[in-house]
Amino acid sequence: MILELDCGNSFIKWRVIRTDASVVGGGIVDTNQALIEAVEALAGDTPARCRLVSVRTEEETDHLGDALVKAFGLSIVRARSATALAGVTNGYDDYERLGLDRWLALLGGYHLARRACVVIDLGTAVTSDFVSAQGEHLGGFICPGMPLMRNQLRTHTRRIRYDDESAERALSSLQPGRSTVEAVERGCTLMLHGFVLTQLEQARSLWGEDFTLFITGGDAGLLHQVVPQARIVPDLVFVGLAMACPLE
Repeated sequence: MILELDCGNSFIKWRVIRTDASVVGGGIVDTNQALIEAVEALAGDTPARCRLVSVRTEEETDHLGDALVKAFGLSIVRARSATALAGVTNGYDDYERLGLDRWLALLGGYHLARRACVVIDLGTAVTSDFVSAQGEHLGGFICPGMPLMRNQLRTHTRRIRYDDESAERALSSLQPGRSTVEAVERGCTLMLHGFVLTQLEQARSLWGEDFTLFITGGDAGLLHQVVPQARIVPDLVFVGLAMACPLE
């Protein structure tokens, strides 16, 4: 059994798989202890090995690793930056500055597409990355995601106050909002739509229609009607993680 972890700034996405890559269980947690309790709650054997990608500080990642070793006695392999891997060339001038989660997601996308692709990850931040048919990473874009846009408006505008349940109800439609929560949630969603459609235009200017668009991340579901041709792959980072950290 293998424990796979995608450690973001706010949450840890996890799953446990068998050696044949079948998924035993998984989810999203916000603390190290919650992760340990979730894995312990799984039926069957506990994982003996772990591979992880982390955008957290070295200290935070080491602390998580120590807690996992203490809880399960497993061995841990961490994904690292690379100039090239699995036929893909890192396009950043300083390859170590490309976020590891982006690197793994574009590795996974190119592996699945086997041709030019665009990988859009809709999380706390929204990122997009372009990879040519030859595996050359051409670069990408970063902008605020729904959580950042929403929180900035809540933080800096006194009269904008609402709960998450109200936010979810507001997204039942994208008509002009008739309340503050509707106006904010629908406005932020339309900004995401515009960003994604712009990425589509850029890709078409490069490759015509000969490319694959991947959508991943927690808010991927907000875009299925805007780009119905996109492949939605929630665990795209894990696809790349398995390539970067093969476990025999």
